Parts: sequence; C-alpha cells; structure tokens
Amino acid sequence: MTGPVPRTVLITGCNRGIGLELVKQLLAKPNPPDLLFATCRSPGTPQCQELTNLAAKHPNLSVISLEATDPGSVAEAKKEVEKQLKGRGLNVLINNAGIMPESTLESVDEKDLLNVYTVNVVGPVLVTKAFLPLLKKAAQVNPQAPMNWTRAVLINMSTIGSSIAKVSENFSWMQVVSYRCSKAALNMLTCCQSLGYKKDSILCTAIHPGWVQTDLGGSEAPLSVEESVKGILKVLCNLTEKQNGILLDWEGNTIPW
Repeated sequence: MTGPVPRTVLITGCNRGIGLELVKQLLAKPNPPDLLFATCRSPGTPQCQELTNLAAKHPNLSVISLEATDPGSVAEAKKEVEKQLKGRGLNVLINNAGIMPESTLESVDEKDLLNVYTVNVVGPVLVTKAFLPLLKKAAQVNPQAPMNWTRAVLINMSTIGSSIAKVSENFSWMQVVSYRCSKAALNMLTCCQSLGYKKDSILCTAIHPGWVQTDLGGSEAPLSVEESVKGILKVLCNLTEKQNGILLDWEGNTIPW
C-alpha cells in the first residue's frame, strides 16, 4: 500500500482473520495511524491473545470490547473511543465482523436467517449509527478536501456471493443461503449510506475480500489472508468519490449488484 494512512481507524471483528490482519498491516506501516481501535467481543480471552500481544507492543493500538448486535455494548464502545480521541474525529470505520454458517435451501430456517441477519446487517447498522458523529467530525476538519480514506470513510465488508448478477456463476459450490441474503441486504445498506452520508462528505463502499484462507473461507481457499488484506488496503488508499456506493473486490474491480 502506498499513499497516506488515516490518523484514526476503527475495525470490528479483530480477534482473527481479516480483521486481525488489517490491524497487523496498518501497524506495520512506516506512518501508522495515531489511534487504531480494534474491537472484539471478549478482550483478554485466549481467543484474543494475539490482539492483546499486539496492543502490548503498540501504544497506538487500543483493544475495545464491542458486541455489534448489543446496543448497550455499542454505546459503551463509542463512549470509550470518543474518550480516547480527545475531541478528534474518526477517519475510517470498517464493519468487518460477520458470520457465515452452512445454509442450503433445504436447511435454512427462521432461526438461521434471523441470526445471520442480526450479525451481518443489524450489527453494522448499530455500529455505524453510533460512530457516525465521529466520522462527521473527521470529515469537517478539511471541508475542501476530496472524499477519501484520510478524510472520512465507511467500509462494509461484503462478498461476491451477495451479487445477484453473479449468483449463477458460484451457487453450485457456495450456497450459504442465509449469508448470501444478509450480504445482499448489507449492499443495499451501503448504497443507502452512500447517498445519505454524501452530504457529510463520508465515502461509503462495500468490499469483497476474495475467497480467503480464514475460518470462514476454509483452508482450501486460494488467497492468503495477508495477500487479501494487502490488496484491500491498496484499494482503500485509492478510494475516490467515484467508488462511493459500489461493491469492489480486493483488487479494485467493480462487482455488479
């Protein structure tokens, strides 16, 4: 990734996978963020040990407790982040936390759908609404600056599996019906946010990270988490208003809805 790095960043779902790797690669930059907020549901537990170790080495990394589907937890996280920002705004919010349980047309049921929608759609709604004032504050620092990730950006982590235009190309080997439907809903949310927040100069984009070797993607995935995140950060670094309200992949290609 080349180019400037935003000064303040918050990422959800950082205890593993893409979220954790985003934290690692941002910290490794020659000019890393002044404040990088990495959220997870249970800081201090064995599942978050790697994140805890990173925080011990990097004073600019703050691990924040956040259950995205719990309004009370979101409010407390926002309060803590605002306290640490000391009057500054938040340049980047990445809604990365999500789940992808096995789900077919035969097995999907009400419980499955509601659970996945709650995590993958309701969670990003609650988190974004809570942190929106801080994104607005960051955007107002330099009113004449173009829309980009060093000003104010909202990123929703989506998937090519959400694309209705491409479903026939990958349905046979990637059914996960509840996941697909929830991410299609997240895409609509991204479009609505891109229109609603444009007046505040907040750029909103959805990102497909590729088929990645994570707990969600599986070991047979062709893309390493390091390679995916390297590509994602390059895409974010080059975002302009032209990419507002669309779905991009980790290489910067536009994916049709």
